[in-house]
Amino acid sequence: MIGYVTIGVSDMSRAKAFYSELLGDIGARVLLNMGRIAFIGESMKAPMLAVCTPYDGEPNQPGNGNMVAIHPGSKEAVDAHYKRALELGASCDGEPGQRIPDQFYGAYVRDLDGNKLAFFHFG
Repeated sequence: MIGYVTIGVSDMSRAKAFYSELLGDIGARVLLNMGRIAFIGESMKAPMLAVCTPYDGEPNQPGNGNMVAIHPGSKEAVDAHYKRALELGASCDGEPGQRIPDQFYGAYVRDLDGNKLAFFHFG
């Protein structure tokens, strides 16, 4: 149902490097680079993450209540992606843990521009 989610960034080179490194182990890479916007994912036929500098030329601002949730495949992968995000310069917004018993495991970070990301696994 979702084709792609776009988040605003202040530095395209930095954002492409961050997300390519963070999500490369689950098959993501820059698929389409159009200057002020780049699409990152496994294929153009699967859901993607787009990073862009705002069209209006104003500074990017993370949305209050907005979040991109990424499913890396297991609880262990949630932990690994959380750790890798911090190594790449992200900040903690909620350490990995079981949020809902036997239903939802998650971890939260803020990327280099303050955008909120969740890594999650159901179960």
